Amino acid sequence: MRSSGRNNDSGRGNHRGAGGGTSQPKAGGKRDEKQQRAGRPRPEERRYDVGGTGGPGGKDERGGAKGGGPKSGGSKSTGSRGAAARGGAKGGPRTGAKSGPGAKGGPKGGPQRGRGQAPARPREYDAQVEERNRARHNKPQIKTPKTFGDEDGERLQKVLARAGMGSRRACEELIDQARVEVNGQIVMEQGVRVDPEKDEIKVDGLTVATQSYLFFALNKPAGVVSTMEDPDGRQCLGDYVTNRETRLFHVGRLDTETEGIILLTNHGELAHRLTHPRYGVKKTYLAAIQGPLPRDLGKQLKDGIQLEDGYARADHFRVVENTGKNYLVEVTLHEGRKHIVRRMLSEAGFPVDKLVRTSFGPIALGDQKSGWLRRMTNTEVGMLMREVEL
Repeated sequence: MRSSGRNNDSGRGNHRGAGGGTSQPKAGGKRDEKQQRAGRPRPEERRYDVGGTGGPGGKDERGGAKGGGPKSGGSKSTGSRGAAARGGAKGGPRTGAKSGPGAKGGPKGGPQRGRGQAPARPREYDAQVEERNRARHNKPQIKTPKTFGDEDGERLQKVLARAGMGSRRACEELIDQARVEVNGQIVMEQGVRVDPEKDEIKVDGLTVATQSYLFFALNKPAGVVSTMEDPDGRQCLGDYVTNRETRLFHVGRLDTETEGIILLTNHGELAHRLTHPRYGVKKTYLAAIQGPLPRDLGKQLKDGIQLEDGYARADHFRVVENTGKNYLVEVTLHEGRKHIVRRMLSEAGFPVDKLVRTSFGPIALGDQKSGWLRRMTNTEVGMLMREVEL
């Protein structure tokens, strides 16, 4: 069956000129013509990108076979694309190769895949993109500074506000004024994150107490034993700090009949240094005694009083009040031996009727009522720590 039409004739002429034989048109020529008119390439054309140039004596633009020219001896090619498309051979027959209906390009039936041309690009390109993406995501993450949202720390102004240094805005102003330092370095910017458990935070040179430590000042009444528990059931210091989330212990002791300030904390190092003779933390007492007093009593106490366990010296002495024979004197000393003030005054000839400790280092009793427990301010804690070089 011979298909009519100019394109078919030219196609047959082209094949005869190229191979010297006859070629039957491939079935379905009408479908090829429709695809050609619609501008859609055949599957073979989509699959191979030969990129040759057509014309007399050159390779066909699509089929790869030499077109009709002076050396072909065939008829003039008027539709090289249509001839190659309808010739039935993929890529078109080479010179001397026979083509027929349905003939497929074999080893000699056209350009081989990959011969003289790069392989198909899309798969390789996708693989390269995927490899680059993996390399980008496999890079180690850069550790950002704590200022940019590290979850391990808290913002400095928040820690200061919780510690009682004021509102967050007021704490930000402290930072702007360069009054806050962390681990010995003055903080000059907002948003710095700190670890309250590990970092040392100071305001105006005074250490800020973090939430993990508790500091209390108790005005101990007379008759209370200076222990946290008493096996005999007597009233003790532990009765004033019940229902606490952490165990507290007292700093130093007071005689059972002595009143005044005593410190309670869970900061072991601070408590140890406050009672160690090396740091010489001073304590001040008010003692009620009977007179008359000699003028050189203060000198005797400062020079030292001989006791059974050695000399004891006062750092300061003064008479606060005198009503007849009743004297109220103030004695300051840095020693912490048992009953030290009572023993010194008694050895000097003036037994003590009543004794009150009014200050422990920089912490004063003030107008705190007997039996009241109060939480120390951060300023007071800072002064205590500076006193013992913490």
